[in-house]
Amino acid sequence: MKRIPFGPELTVSQIVYGMWRLGDDADTSPAHIQAKIEACLAGGITTMDQADIYGGYTAEALLGACLKAAPHLRDDIEIVTKCDIVAPMGKYADKPVKYYDTSREHIFASVESSLWNMGLDHIDVLLIHRPDPLMDHAETGQALDDLIASGKVRTVGVSNFRPWDFDLLQSAMTNTLVTNQIELSVLAHEPFVNGDIAHLQKLGVVPMAWSPLGGGALFGDRHPALKAKVEEVAARHETDATNVALAWLLRHPSNIVPVIGTNRIDRISSAAQAADIDMDRVTWYEIYTAALGREVA
Repeated sequence: MKRIPFGPELTVSQIVYGMWRLGDDADTSPAHIQAKIEACLAGGITTMDQADIYGGYTAEALLGACLKAAPHLRDDIEIVTKCDIVAPMGKYADKPVKYYDTSREHIFASVESSLWNMGLDHIDVLLIHRPDPLMDHAETGQALDDLIASGKVRTVGVSNFRPWDFDLLQSAMTNTLVTNQIELSVLAHEPFVNGDIAHLQKLGVVPMAWSPLGGGALFGDRHPALKAKVEEVAARHETDATNVALAWLLRHPSNIVPVIGTNRIDRISSAAQAADIDMDRVTWYEIYTAALGREVA
């Protein structure tokens, strides 16, 4: 599987394993989580995507228990995590409202908590999870630069930022933001034309795609024509519709990195095969046309 540069000293796998559903599995034992990671590694997926809020602030600790039981895995993986969402659950159950906190104090506390929960001495990629209307970009940018200087974080990026939010934060930083993780799929394809992807391409910043399968909606009955087209392409390539949906993103020249979130080990193993699909331009537009429900203008 191709490696994607995240700054000058770090690369990630072309497909990333997202752990937002880690706590939803019937089996959350360290051994079962280790089996998922080993399935990822067997297919060349080395990058694990976390966030402090995942699982109601429990998913990082689940990964940490696995790494404590199998510490050798740490040298084989890159760990992404996120911070700034404060929701009234788990450790923040006393909060009266959900909000975002991009203050230096909160970011530093979140990093210390993530390091502790996962049993790490550093985080490979730290993302600001959501744009904060109250962000003091100078304070936030300096905090991220200082975390890199401390060695507790190797690289930083953002998630769900629009181009102007991205540029504002970057303007206050010495280090370069390495990614913007946004919703992107065959169903959520607006970033290809609304400036989000173009902005990242212009800067040479790699997009990460959360919910790259549309939360499973692609495979239901709400989009029959699109589903039929994706299945048709899958039959041509002797693969499944999931891999075609991922390959559709991988075909883009911006080096999109999809973040898959299944708890099934067989689907983890299968997803790695999406990187082997060679999708031509006409096929890409066939799927895009079906997603639009009309021919391109």
